Amino acid sequence: MKRRMNRQRVHNLAAGLLLASGGFLAAGAAGATLDDIFAVAERINDQARTSQARIDALTEETRELYHEYKTVLKEVEGLRVYNRQLENQIANQNREMSQLSESIDRVTVIERQITPLMLRMIDGLEQFVELDLPFLADERRDRIDRLREIMDRADVAVSEKFSQVLRAYQIENEYGRTMEAYGATINVDGVDRIVDILKMGRVVLVYQTSDGEETGMWNQGARRWEVLDEEYTTPVRNGIRMARKQLAPNMLVLPVTAPE
Repeated sequence: MKRRMNRQRVHNLAAGLLLASGGFLAAGAAGATLDDIFAVAERINDQARTSQARIDALTEETRELYHEYKTVLKEVEGLRVYNRQLENQIANQNREMSQLSESIDRVTVIERQITPLMLRMIDGLEQFVELDLPFLADERRDRIDRLREIMDRADVAVSEKFSQVLRAYQIENEYGRTMEAYGATINVDGVDRIVDILKMGRVVLVYQTSDGEETGMWNQGARRWEVLDEEYTTPVRNGIRMARKQLAPNMLVLPVTAPE
């Protein structure tokens, strides 16, 4: 086997020498020199380098395109996820819009029912003020007038109107547990007098002139002001000072109308 392989190598070497001899003979026959052969080989090398540079450029461009392709694939996948999220949000918004539409319909019905209720509440409040003790009468009547003006305004929401009505009721309720003193003009036996009025809840409503010469109280049963005895002059004066934070709180003896 080895002999056969050696013979084949000798045969191939002889064939190569014959081809090389033939090439040199042909070159010599064409009149070519070694410089010409080297020049041709250099051109071939230059062309090979140029081709390799193009191949390298194409390879780099292909690599960049591949990276861009992968990046685009990731962006597309991200957009798909984002679109699915948007679809869920849109579906939720559509459900909320449907619920809001139903709520608006219910609000319209409630508004139709609550407006007459508020008007009745204002009428009831006005009647209560007229039948109550006549303290801060102008202020309380003005509050009711403002409520009626608000009810006629289209630029005020129903919720705000209802809030104002409830607030008026709360203020009236607070009057029942406060102690206040204020100046006013009242009519006593047909004569107008400038006096200081003391209100203690809705239990006591008394007055005293600025000179302290006259002291009186409101008789709810008779619906009029009545003059009191001099024994109440000092207690009423002290009560007025207490309400104005001019005197420390203390016990007072004041006239109270017994309930019927």
